[in-house]
Amino acid sequence: MLTELGLDVTAEAVYRAMLSMPRAGVAALSAALGSPEEAVRVALDELSELALVRPSAEDAGRLRAVSPDIGMEILMARRQAQLTEQQQRLDASRAAAVQLIAEYAELTPDTSHPGVEQLVGLDRIRDRLVSLTHGTREEVLSFSPDSVLTEAAIAASRPLNAELLGRGVRMRTVYLDSVRNSRPTIEHANWLAGLGGQVRTAASLPIRMLIVDRATALIPVNSHDTAAGAAVLTGEGMLTALRALFETAWSVAQPLADVPACGAHDLTAQQAAAVRLLAEGYTDDAIAKRLGVSPRTARRIANDLMDRLSARSRFEAGVRATQRGWLPPHF
Repeated sequence: MLTELGLDVTAEAVYRAMLSMPRAGVAALSAALGSPEEAVRVALDELSELALVRPSAEDAGRLRAVSPDIGMEILMARRQAQLTEQQQRLDASRAAAVQLIAEYAELTPDTSHPGVEQLVGLDRIRDRLVSLTHGTREEVLSFSPDSVLTEAAIAASRPLNAELLGRGVRMRTVYLDSVRNSRPTIEHANWLAGLGGQVRTAASLPIRMLIVDRATALIPVNSHDTAAGAAVLTGEGMLTALRALFETAWSVAQPLADVPACGAHDLTAQQAAAVRLLAEGYTDDAIAKRLGVSPRTARRIANDLMDRLSARSRFEAGVRATQRGWLPPHF
């Protein structure tokens, strides 16, 4: 069935019939398929729009089906473009939603929209972090989706982390797997672990996030410029969802001391994440940002995976990955 590639059942049946009966006209196709001629004509119009049939060069006035290898490549390229556009719209909608929450909080300071507070600028964000740190009593959960931590970021965070851990506060932090290639970052992570903090790494992380005492969350308003502003969330529904997101990521992340291992299908967590991103239509640059690696490394990972799958396009890679069980069937 090719419905996932944008071809309905009747059009697929007509296309298959044309491949097996290249000289059949509408009447013959109708008889062979047991479908009304009008339904066959509608299917031919659809196939023509998809460039799966074209006028015959040898038999004037007759349509012929393009070969399956060309036809499937056309359908997969078209579907990949649709998925890319859909993912871009989803990313834009997600950013707009967070931005809307923050803007509404700023516009209604007197009514104090429940559960949301906006912080504008790096200084206000850092001041709030200090305030949250001093008020923390039990637990801090965080996502740190940086491939490398800057010396300034490490220097700014160490006094706060040392104070928290010194007071017996539990700290769980998830970094990207790529930090294992950064000596300053790995040294900082080991420093945290040495003071009692728990550190794991994951192939990709959805967002930068900090959750304090299961009651307050801090997330950036703009994921591409985290210093521009942040939203402080305290609504019970939002916190429940964010805690669940953290626990899901934590459960599959690997302890820092462990060497990233290959899982099912001989794929590392990073490769498995790249397969999913390829199937969703992400570009090399977008994959690089999600995995915390360079665009060159992202291209190498993508090309290696496509070679393993014998795929000529990214959407075809997604199809083949699903067929091999690398992705769930409903993906």
